[in-house]
Amino acid sequence: MKNLLSQIFFLLSLILTSSFSTDPHSENSARSANYDIFGKKYSKIQIIDNLLKDHVYYVVSGNGGPDPGAMFQKDGKWLCEDEYAYDVSLRLARNLISHGAKVYMITRDENDGIRDDLFLEHDQEEVVWGGKQMPLNQKERLKQRSGIINNLYEENKAKGYTIQRTIITHIDSRYTDKKVDIFFYHNEKSEAGRLLANKMYDTIKIKYDEVQKGRGYLGEVKSRDLHMLRETKPVSVFMELGNIANDFDQKRLLLPNNRQAIANWLCLGILNS
Repeated sequence: MKNLLSQIFFLLSLILTSSFSTDPHSENSARSANYDIFGKKYSKIQIIDNLLKDHVYYVVSGNGGPDPGAMFQKDGKWLCEDEYAYDVSLRLARNLISHGAKVYMITRDENDGIRDDLFLEHDQEEVVWGGKQMPLNQKERLKQRSGIINNLYEENKAKGYTIQRTIITHIDSRYTDKKVDIFFYHNEKSEAGRLLANKMYDTIKIKYDEVQKGRGYLGEVKSRDLHMLRETKPVSVFMELGNIANDFDQKRLLLPNNRQAIANWLCLGILNS
């Protein structure tokens, strides 16, 4: 009887241990993890699978800190690129983690988290990985970000990670009558970057064809000589999510369900790559 009880208690201890594990790569993982960066409502993440196990992603939303990026006033409120790009980026990062990926939010706001609001209040609290303030000068900000990514890349490479990618989100600001579908840039010299951008593009196109039949999708994939594509060591994709000054595109950005849909489709494109 003592041996039987000991075995029962041993099995119970294994169950309890696995139930509270937050390591998605652990054999005894409870299939969940907690990250405060996503905010109280979204901090707990269910680990769906390990399709992206051993993948590393550096998620970088555009501008932030002293630079709000593209701005447009709507209904007396300012729409700022950095806030909406950041919200989509958080949602994408959360999705990637749910598939077992190791993810770094390079631009980050510890106070915002994922927000289910139409109008995202602007602030200048964004910092970069490690809590460093962002420089006012744009070139210095870009160098700061690429430097952080490259250092992390080398650290993870030394640990044996072979698939590392940088995902950069921005929002366009053109004339108000210019509708802009999501489009992608890659480094001209990176075949892997081109393939990843095209997979993400193909997925977005298919999804638009499914949910809005006959709408048409005018996004595109191009190479471009941008600092974050040229100077970061991981395979990198740079995307523009829409035109913040256009009424049609604003629905894509302001509605939280649409921001989540974008993040879901981008993640699916990565899974398909």
